[in-house]
Amino acid sequence: MFIRSLSLRDFRSWAHCELELSPGRTVFLGSNGNGKTNLLEAVGYLATLASHRVAADAPLIRLGAAQARIGATVVNAGRELRIDVELNQGAANRAQLNRSPVRRTREVLGILQTVLFAPEDLALVRGDPSERRRFMDELCTTRRPRLAGVRADYDRVLRQRSALLKTAGRQARSRADLSTLDVWDGHLATHAGELLAERLRLVHELHPHVAQAYRSIAPESRAAAIGYRSGYLPAEFLDPARPPGPEDPAELKQVVLRELAAARPRELDRGVCLVGPHRDDLELILGAAPAKGFASHGESWSFALALRLGAFELLRESGTEPVLLLDDVFAELDRRRRAALAAVAAGAEQVLITAAVPEDVPPELESVPLRVETSGAEDHRSSHIGAATAGPIVG
Repeated sequence: MFIRSLSLRDFRSWAHCELELSPGRTVFLGSNGNGKTNLLEAVGYLATLASHRVAADAPLIRLGAAQARIGATVVNAGRELRIDVELNQGAANRAQLNRSPVRRTREVLGILQTVLFAPEDLALVRGDPSERRRFMDELCTTRRPRLAGVRADYDRVLRQRSALLKTAGRQARSRADLSTLDVWDGHLATHAGELLAERLRLVHELHPHVAQAYRSIAPESRAAAIGYRSGYLPAEFLDPARPPGPEDPAELKQVVLRELAAARPRELDRGVCLVGPHRDDLELILGAAPAKGFASHGESWSFALALRLGAFELLRESGTEPVLLLDDVFAELDRRRRAALAAVAAGAEQVLITAAVPEDVPPELESVPLRVETSGAEDHRSSHIGAATAGPIVG
C-alpha cells in the first residue's frame, strides 16, 4: 500500500498543497513550525478520521477558513482509490470515495492504513487509560472498519444512559425512570459486547508481536507483556493463556448486563456509568510490575515503540502493509532504538518521515529529501515544499 498523491486546502498552516509521492522513503525536512508534522497528521486523519495531536477537529481548520479539505490517492495491490474528507466549522464533516459522496465519513475507513510513530507515543505508557483505549480502538477499527459504527453507537448510548443516571439519581427514581434505564442497559450491553470481543481478540493477537519487538529493542531489560484490564469481566476472559479464537459478543453482552444490574445502586448514587469498555485499560507489564510508574524513561520509550512495531507487524500479517509515518521520532531515540525502528522502516513499502535536519534520519534509510518552508505573515501563510536537489514541488 502506498500514497500516490496528497492534497490539502486550509488544513492547519497549509493554505494549499499538492504533493506527488511514490513508494520508498520520503523525508520532509524543515525547522519547527514549518508544517512538516501537519502533512503526516493529514495522512493519519485520512486513515483514522482523527488527529494524533488534538481531540477535536476545529484546530485542524486553518485560522479564518470555514472548512479544511484533505485528499489522497491510495494504491493497494494495484488498485487505485481516491479519498477526500472535508472538515467543516459548526457542521458535519463530509467525505467522498472516488469523487462520489458517501453517506457517512466512516465509510472511507480501511482504504488507507497507517502506523504512526510520534513523540506523543510516550503517553501510551505514562498517560491516562484513555490513551491506551484509543490505541486499541483505532487499531481494531483499522483491522475491521465496521467497528467504527459500533464505537459511535456505544458512545451515543453511553451519553444518553449517563444523562439518565444523573436525572434518576436526583429524583425519586420512579418506575418509569428505572424502566427506561433497563432499555438503555440493553443497548449499552449490545454495543459493549461487540467492542469487547474485538478488543480481547486484538490483545491476544498483538501480545506476541509486542513481546518480540520489545526483546529486539531492549534485550537486557525485563520481559514485556500486555493484557486486558477490566474490573467487571470474569477472570477467564482476561487469562492470557486462554486458547485463541473469536470471542462471543452475545456472551460478553450477558456479562455486561449482569454487571450493570449489580452496579445500578452505586451508579444511581454517583450518577455515572461504572461498567463498560469505557472503564477498561490496556495493561502494560514489565517483568512482574506494571510499566506505568515502574518503567524508566528508556524502558517507557522502548515499550511505546514496541506497541507501534507490534501494530505494524500485526497489520502486515493480515496481508496489507500499512504506510509508516515517522514524525520527528528519531531525535527522541537512542542508537539502539533508532536502529530497531530503521530496520522496520527499511523494509516497508512506503515511509513518510519528518526531521529538522538530515542528521536526525539514520543513514541506512536512503530517502528522497523534500524541504518544507513557510513564509509570509502568520495569519496568511503561503507554504512551499521543494526537492532538496531539484525544482520545486508546488505548495
